[in-house]
Amino acid sequence: MPIYEEARQDFSWAAAAQLLSGLPEGRGLNIAHEAVDRHLATGRGGHVAIRAIGRSGTRDLTYRDLSLLSNRFANLLRSLDVGPRARVFTLLGRQPEMYVTALGCWKNLSVLSPLFAAFGPEPIRNRLLLGDAQVLVTTTSLYRRKIAPQRDQLHGLRHILLIDAPDEPPDGTIDLHRALGAQPDHWTIPATSPEAMALLHFTSGTTGTPKGAVHVHNAVVAHHITAAFALDLRPHDVFWCTADPGWVTGTSYGIIAPLTHGVTLLADDGDFDAARWYQVLADNRVTVWYTAPTALRMLMRAGEEMASRYDLSALRHIASVGEPLNPEVVVWAQKAYGMPVHDNWWQTETGAIMISNYPSMPIRPGSMGRPMPGVEAAVLRCGDSGRAAVADGPVDVLGAGQVGELALRPGWPSMFRGYLHDDFRYQQAFAGGWYLTGDLARIDADGYFWFVGRADDVIKSSGHLVGPFEVESTLLEHPAVTEAGVIGVPDPVAGEVVKAFVTLRPGYQPDEALRAELIAFGRRRLGAVAPRQIAFDQNLPHTSSGKVMRRLLKARELGLPEGDLSTLERPR
Repeated sequence: MPIYEEARQDFSWAAAAQLLSGLPEGRGLNIAHEAVDRHLATGRGGHVAIRAIGRSGTRDLTYRDLSLLSNRFANLLRSLDVGPRARVFTLLGRQPEMYVTALGCWKNLSVLSPLFAAFGPEPIRNRLLLGDAQVLVTTTSLYRRKIAPQRDQLHGLRHILLIDAPDEPPDGTIDLHRALGAQPDHWTIPATSPEAMALLHFTSGTTGTPKGAVHVHNAVVAHHITAAFALDLRPHDVFWCTADPGWVTGTSYGIIAPLTHGVTLLADDGDFDAARWYQVLADNRVTVWYTAPTALRMLMRAGEEMASRYDLSALRHIASVGEPLNPEVVVWAQKAYGMPVHDNWWQTETGAIMISNYPSMPIRPGSMGRPMPGVEAAVLRCGDSGRAAVADGPVDVLGAGQVGELALRPGWPSMFRGYLHDDFRYQQAFAGGWYLTGDLARIDADGYFWFVGRADDVIKSSGHLVGPFEVESTLLEHPAVTEAGVIGVPDPVAGEVVKAFVTLRPGYQPDEALRAELIAFGRRRLGAVAPRQIAFDQNLPHTSSGKVMRRLLKARELGLPEGDLSTLERPR
């Protein structure tokens, strides 16, 4: 692994693209070819590509298996008159069919749009309609519960493929495995423009309809190189990305990036359980583990002693994504696993990791890290709106220690190319030659970036910009607190004051004495930006990916509209 400064100095996206093979005869760049088919030409067809751990056992698929099965899926799409740019949606977990569908889509030049299987019927319908869905691949149970009751409203949905169809599939559905068995297993990927649409990922704003971020085949260049730089992936790794394929991480780094490196990708379709997760890590000799802060906090809650029961000696690198990683988790991991967790930052719109704690550089617990080679990042001065002030002229790039909006210079291959059917919202994301992320951050004197909060989350109190994440992380250091969500509430003098909603560990009582203790603890640690109000809440609202929904806490506290709740965690 080259040192950070050398890697940045010597880097070019053109050189990164040369690490991939491209389609034969110079016919362009296709994600499926780079992820699977090119490995057959180098003699790695027999290497295990996916180890699928399901409720009924474990199944290995080699790169040759994946190539042939995805060829069949591409042929199936073509037999159904589903062609290039047609949107193929999935409502699946980490089943083998998810990976076959994705790769077969790309081989046919169709567009993959993965959905989170725990979504309710309404957010599923909204996304299928917004995305012009023609094909849906799902399970029989999900079809009957979430699709069949509203099938008549899904006007453009032509085909529904069931991965576990009964002997007599429901009317209007197709048995996927029977259909695949009737297709040939040879396929020639058509010439593919690097700018051809390949992925449609939906991301929810605080209000309004979900946004469909468009990504192209050229994104594979960024997926591949960032997995090398940030995750240290090597061809003989066993890699476990715990993200659901319904989210962008579960596609970019749960399917594409690891397969381009020829690794064995672990696909665990089970639910979280601390002991079972450790068993999976140990039994499969996982070398690189990419997971979420929520999961790591739950493992920390289970304690070092539990971790010590399992042989994790194969583990070489741990990385985290999805929300800011609390500093205490980084420190705890060093004790529990003998190595820190490398946090990184990116968004659905960026398509790939943009800022990371690079494996070869020292970690600063709580920091997002430094920009990836090929990525130019800056912090821009904000106006009264809380967003970068660009309307009246050129942007103002801030120096070390100042809080502003995190921005990126456009031009990296995985940058989104638009919001589907919404050019206006896309144009609003760019100004002054920068992509505006909507996140507030600061840079320290050594170029490390530190997350402050979403622009619409940050609290303005007595002239201070207060990042909820910093306050939440501090409260988590108190032995009574297992989770926290922080918002600003109106105050006639300060403008806003900080209010914290905390979930307590077992054995602690939500009384006035503890409330006073937590307020005093915050003042000692944070000073003027400490929470002035504490509320106890054992059922904080979460997104389906485990993040506390501060926006919903604030809406409920102030009696405001709750906005888009499609990502709200609900009982299954």
